[in-house]
Amino acid sequence: MNTNIHDMQTELILLILSVLFFVSILAGKAGSRFGVPALLLFLGVGMLFGSDGLGWVHFNNIKVAQAIGTVALSAILFSGGLDTKFADIKPVLGPGIMLATAGVLLTALCTGLVLYAIANRHLELGLMPCLLLAATMSSTDSASVFSILRGRGLNLKHNLRPTLELESGSNDPMAYVLVITLTTIVLQGGQPHWGAALAMLVVQLVVGALAGFLLGKGMVWLVNRINIDNAALYPILVLSGSFFVFAATYFVKGNSYLAVYIAGLIVGNSKFVHKRSTRNFFEGISWLMQLSMFLTLGLLVNPSELRQVLVPGLVISFVMIFAARPLGVFASLAPFRKFTLRDRLFVSWVGLRGAVPIIFAILCRANGVPHSEVMFNIVFLCTLVSLVVQGTTLPLMARWLGVAEQPKADLLGQSTDFDIDFPEEIKSASAEVEVTGPMLAKGTLLMDLGMPEKTLVIMVKRGDSYFVPTGKTSLHPGDRLMVLSDNEEALAETLLRLGVKPHDPHEKKEKTPWTSVFFDDEK
Repeated sequence: MNTNIHDMQTELILLILSVLFFVSILAGKAGSRFGVPALLLFLGVGMLFGSDGLGWVHFNNIKVAQAIGTVALSAILFSGGLDTKFADIKPVLGPGIMLATAGVLLTALCTGLVLYAIANRHLELGLMPCLLLAATMSSTDSASVFSILRGRGLNLKHNLRPTLELESGSNDPMAYVLVITLTTIVLQGGQPHWGAALAMLVVQLVVGALAGFLLGKGMVWLVNRINIDNAALYPILVLSGSFFVFAATYFVKGNSYLAVYIAGLIVGNSKFVHKRSTRNFFEGISWLMQLSMFLTLGLLVNPSELRQVLVPGLVISFVMIFAARPLGVFASLAPFRKFTLRDRLFVSWVGLRGAVPIIFAILCRANGVPHSEVMFNIVFLCTLVSLVVQGTTLPLMARWLGVAEQPKADLLGQSTDFDIDFPEEIKSASAEVEVTGPMLAKGTLLMDLGMPEKTLVIMVKRGDSYFVPTGKTSLHPGDRLMVLSDNEEALAETLLRLGVKPHDPHEKKEKTPWTSVFFDDEK
């Protein structure tokens, strides 16, 4: 099969998309076993089925790729804000903002100057194009950071995770302003107007933050007051609201990336109807958007062209990883003494590149910047290197630097037999427990288990049947119990009384009496 996507019939497009998505999901599942970021594999699948791979799809539409990337990023940033608690980011607002502004600027400046000094002859780029190329890669990618930190369940000390997520969710405005400013300078061939660039940055940040805050509040107000008969439409309403925030902010000259992230923060930290189902919906949407975006970018690139920029691409990659990013991090975090040397080194290592740099490079191609195709290939190569070198080693680096926390086994797992959600306002902790012979040593009745006062068994699964028990219900080995407690501590006491021990999260998963625990207790 060797077909241009524009010439395909609809059914063939759907067939190819379904195969691409299926292969990507299988690749992501296999990659998680070996510590390979799913996003890297999504890119790889796109490259495999693209022009230089199996040749299934010839895709070279820059405008479409830019549109897909923009839509995907708006949903990913909103979803990231939706899952972030104010209580987590409040202690790290200062460091996060410094990394998102000064860190981005210093990373771009350092990379651009080194690039101009080392590689300008090979690439035939002047100072401003070198700075533009560096600016496209100056921000950490939110999709990559959210995906790897959350998808890998990496627990970090000293508020490092909220710091990194806040940085990645809010540093795109600085990079965007740098890219737009330097693009204008390169196209006009004039001298930089740094005063105008600074003014544009301030306007973008202020308007973007204000628009995100106000529109986020408006979304909460609307969702709580609109009366929709079909509850399934509420998550779709929030999704359409996130797109509205992104687009409306653009037309009022604010930064859309910052606005949609702040709107997500506002919505996620407010009470509104069907909040749990909305969060679950956005978790799926976020993965769908990441998969679509990275597949598209993988299809867009021609791997054979990457050989031409292999040397400068590797030079730039390692300059950013080992020099520019650490310089930006250490300078930005210098006023904050609570960060240890190991903390700063780890933050430096999480300078992940991903879709955002590639989309900025696409923006340069769309605007007709000279040598933009070469710049795009370099950015793509640097993204691959970042995901391979940094993305695959994050857990190892966290353990080596001593910033990783041992995850609590009782906080892991997903439901296997009971698909029950409790409203977020209900302070509760629930667990799924399998009855074993030793648990019934004092009697086979439910009341013989000696449940603490604040703990209830609300449902039993026996075979394929479910029923609500009473104290006089006779239990059998192999029964599955849905246990509900007021809080985490009460649930832990219950499990200790039952003789259930949490499994080691690093051991191979096996079916244990304690298969899954959910905590809805927000402290």
